Amino acid sequence: MRIERFRWWHIAAAMPIEEDLFGAERWTAAMFWNELANGHHYLVALADDTLVGYAGLAVNSAEAWVQNIAVRRDSQRRGIGRTLLAALLAEAARRRAAKVLLEVAVDNRPAQRLYAAYGFEPIGVRRGYYQPSNTDAVVMQRAD
Repeated sequence: MRIERFRWWHIAAAMPIEEDLFGAERWTAAMFWNELANGHHYLVALADDTLVGYAGLAVNSAEAWVQNIAVRRDSQRRGIGRTLLAALLAEAARRRAAKVLLEVAVDNRPAQRLYAAYGFEPIGVRRGYYQPSNTDAVVMQRAD
């Protein structure tokens, strides 16, 4: 597996993963285009030139937000999510972000455990954040 910058040509390969993992709450291709156009830091995980995961980070001054982390179902539990998260945290540190935040679905316990293992702690809840399911999001923060 190798990690490299997410480029526009990766968007088409990311869309089936979005659909499978997030259903009605998936990002659109236009949302990925917008993230890339705004210069946010996005990475892909490739196995034999096949996109198996991706992740994004937006940095604003001393604060960074993990935008998303997704790993194809048949590639989960192999450390890809951890590798992507570690790479995002390294980028946040490189840019001197004093804190890193993210939102995660309240019912996504595996992701919450992953984030906790990297020092993230819950600091709040956004009620009805994910639409159309109206699922709450836990806001988590990691301060350096």
